[in-house]
Amino acid sequence: MKIIKTISLIILLPGCAMMDNMAKPRHDLEYAPAKQLSYQVPQNNNGSIYQAGYEVRLFEDIRARRIGDILTINLVEKTDATKESDTDIKKNNTTTIAAPTILGASAPTLLDAVGIGLPYTGFNLNSALSSSNAFTGESESTQKNSLSGSITVSVIDVLPNGYLKIRGEKRVRLNQGNEYIRVAGIIRPTDINPDNSVESTKIADATIMYTGEGALADANKIGWIARFFISAVFPF
Repeated sequence: MKIIKTISLIILLPGCAMMDNMAKPRHDLEYAPAKQLSYQVPQNNNGSIYQAGYEVRLFEDIRARRIGDILTINLVEKTDATKESDTDIKKNNTTTIAAPTILGASAPTLLDAVGIGLPYTGFNLNSALSSSNAFTGESESTQKNSLSGSITVSVIDVLPNGYLKIRGEKRVRLNQGNEYIRVAGIIRPTDINPDNSVESTKIADATIMYTGEGALADANKIGWIARFFISAVFPF
């Protein structure tokens, strides 16, 4: 029994460690801050009260402008899309072909004259063709999305025209799941508010993601078998 208990503990311990690692929010390197550089303040012992690298700019605001600076993104995303379509197609065709006339006589009369009997009396070469097609289609689609909140990101690059490339990630562990908010894009320095914030609607090439993982997120996902039956691959 001691051997069985020992083996069971050896098997369960890695599983517990794995579950503990899965519980922790994961870092996404694509939304990591700018790489840390080894800044070293130059030592200049010149005896003066002003030392290089320790200056304070009295007329400088707090808005981000350099690599590594941070700023707050106010998420004010709201979309409302509605699409309607109505199609009605009708097509009618009617074709009538009269019996041909040869040398002033109808085809049956001419055949009787040359001794070719018709298979049955009342033979008529008149023909008529009629067809009718109709198609009616109607569709309507409505989608609404809203996202509000805030996230603080960092400047990862400054473009030649002065625009700032920003990106950041917020990881929150709530109950039995992890919540992730990721933002990336390009902003203009003139769009930054005096309190060092900018609205998400002013981010160019914006990537805004709000996702989650864990027991609650898994409960809202449809199973893979059910996804197969509602996918375009299912033939029926």
